Amino acid sequence: MNRPIRNLAIGCMVLFLALLLNATYLQFVRADNLTSLGAHPDNRRVLDAEFSRPRGAIVVKGKPIAESTKSKDEYKYQRRYPQGREYAQVTGFFSRDWGVGGVEATQDSILSGDDSKLFVRRVIDLAGNQSPEGGSVSLTLNPKAQQAAYDGMRALGNNVSGAVVALEPSTGKVLAMVSSPSYDPNRLASHDFSAVSKAHAALLANDLEPLNNRAIETVLPPGSTFKLVTAAAALESGKYQPDTMVPGGARLPLPGSTVSLPNENGRACGGTKITLTRALQVSCNVAFGSVGLDLGADALRTQAQKFGFGQRYFHDLDDSLTRQAESRFPENPDKAQTALSAIGQFDVAATPLQMAMVAAAIADNGTVMKPYLVDEIRSSHLEVVGKTTPESLGTAVSAATARKLTDMMVAVVDSGTATPAQIPGVRVAGKTGTAQSEKSRPPYAWFVSFAPADNPTVAVAVLVQDAGVARDAISGSGLAAPIAKAVMEAVLNK
Repeated sequence: MNRPIRNLAIGCMVLFLALLLNATYLQFVRADNLTSLGAHPDNRRVLDAEFSRPRGAIVVKGKPIAESTKSKDEYKYQRRYPQGREYAQVTGFFSRDWGVGGVEATQDSILSGDDSKLFVRRVIDLAGNQSPEGGSVSLTLNPKAQQAAYDGMRALGNNVSGAVVALEPSTGKVLAMVSSPSYDPNRLASHDFSAVSKAHAALLANDLEPLNNRAIETVLPPGSTFKLVTAAAALESGKYQPDTMVPGGARLPLPGSTVSLPNENGRACGGTKITLTRALQVSCNVAFGSVGLDLGADALRTQAQKFGFGQRYFHDLDDSLTRQAESRFPENPDKAQTALSAIGQFDVAATPLQMAMVAAAIADNGTVMKPYLVDEIRSSHLEVVGKTTPESLGTAVSAATARKLTDMMVAVVDSGTATPAQIPGVRVAGKTGTAQSEKSRPPYAWFVSFAPADNPTVAVAVLVQDAGVARDAISGSGLAAPIAKAVMEAVLNK
């Protein structure tokens, strides 16, 4: 072999070896990396192929809230959301250019048909020369409760910021989850990609952040609803009973500070001394600030953590778009800050889901159940391939303490600050909250409740973050309690 031919042969061998090494690198070393060819954001071929496949339905009580229907264009199937705005933060969206969110994301492998749970069905479909189909995902939501929550928030106005969460206390099932303002996921799933880009840009530019799920992403001071945690810590300490007398004056001097803690109305709570039950009934800041000082920050923090503060426990929604925020109690508050923390102010912050869990734990004799949204997974031929089993996260308070707290919360609804939540013929337990924020913005209105008090089947938390009304018109009883009442009535079929 002469030299030029030999050099050419060596060159070809080197190129072939380089090609082989590169193919091996791409297919094995980088197979699971986001920058691999299969997942590269510019790989339109893969995106178009995925966008053209029929996805399984997301179902609530047998009716789809997300489904794929045949289309007359090159993509063959159109993702559709029949009640888009009502369920938007739950379903999320399925978009060619902007990915997926919500249940569409966390259950993507099931809905697309790629999950290993569907392997047997995929083999059967291939053997029968049928295209593999996605499985369906059934949610725990109660459609009447979801409707009541959505209508309640919408009645306050299209631009109202807030959220509603309802749980089944004994299991942790999410019965309703609504975030306001909402959006229409159909606009992001459209095959008109220019219109989709404009819709997505508008949502991102909206100062009210409609893509956010305030039920699990937003942490704000829970205000007086946190007094349930302080009351729980007090009863659990053994130093307090519902009839224990506590300070009820107009103001509480704050240790190490020149200011004092006043009651909301600036007046005494009915006397220099009142019972702990009465303090909860009228939401007495002085009483609970005093109890907080007596118990100390560590006891309050420990109690909050037992209810779920400082944890991430909800995994049924897309972490990349609707990340669950951790509710928090301050690490090292001084005595003045501890008094403020005991009434849900200073640096205490909670999600609506967390405050629903506080109410649900009291309702369930002190047991904190892990909240879940995905109930059941089925193949395209309706075989059940997965079902969620209720799971306890631990015990927040004893059953005896839970019963005492329940009676105290019933008093709040019967003849305290939460009378708008009364339901004829039903004992309702509840607690209002009006959390102060910056002087430049109005307070937040909160309400938590459960019913029936003797045999609870639903616990609710409502946050109205901004209703666009006058400052003196904002209260947990006036804005949030009527929504919670409607949700409870929907579950109870009242």
